Amino acid sequence: MEENLIMEKHQFEKKTLWVVLLTAITMLVEIYYGITTKSMALLADGIHMGSHVLAIGLSWLAYVIVRKVSQNNKFKGNSDKILSLSGYSSGLMLLIFAIVIMVEAIERFFNPVDIIYQEAILVASIGLVVNIASAFLLHHDHEHSDHNIRAAYLHVIADTLTSLSAILGLIAAMVWDIPYIDTIAAVISSLVIIKWSIGLLKDSGSSLLDIEKDKQHSHSHSHAHSHHHHH
Repeated sequence: MEENLIMEKHQFEKKTLWVVLLTAITMLVEIYYGITTKSMALLADGIHMGSHVLAIGLSWLAYVIVRKVSQNNKFKGNSDKILSLSGYSSGLMLLIFAIVIMVEAIERFFNPVDIIYQEAILVASIGLVVNIASAFLLHHDHEHSDHNIRAAYLHVIADTLTSLSAILGLIAAMVWDIPYIDTIAAVISSLVIIKWSIGLLKDSGSSLLDIEKDKQHSHSHSHAHSHHHHH
């Protein structure tokens, strides 16, 4: 069982690294083109990607640390705590980003900017493709999950959501010529992300503080019972 778990963490470590590289490359491309084409949308998305590179990079680092630590016999702590801590930090970053997106969207609402729609839709689509690829990479079985992979996965899904809402919002704004649809789309996706990140913070936080979940508790009880019967 233990071997299997270590192998799995190793898989997660490789996968998170791939996602970090994929996201980092997209980020650099977007920022470069954002500067050359003077597209705010590209630039903003590139910087946004950067935040995810940081967060998912943190998740990757956590797996590396866990691996190093589990090879080190001196370490007596619980290496899962590292994953929860990383997940918690990552969740906190996600929460901050969601709030930033919301604030920016509301500012846009009061000071509308001319959006070059085709370009903006293209950017959002690039982001969407990269995020969907990342989501597939990071997809994991629920029972094998830990807070760290969940946090990385959430970042990718959150980004997918923002890209998707941007695309839909932009298309709607372009077709009906209502620029503020974009804002509404951004605010809605921010709210969803805030809800997710709070959920993540609660879960990883309670694991950090060793607060046993009730359902795990009853689960371990039934487990003990089934053990008795075998003897």
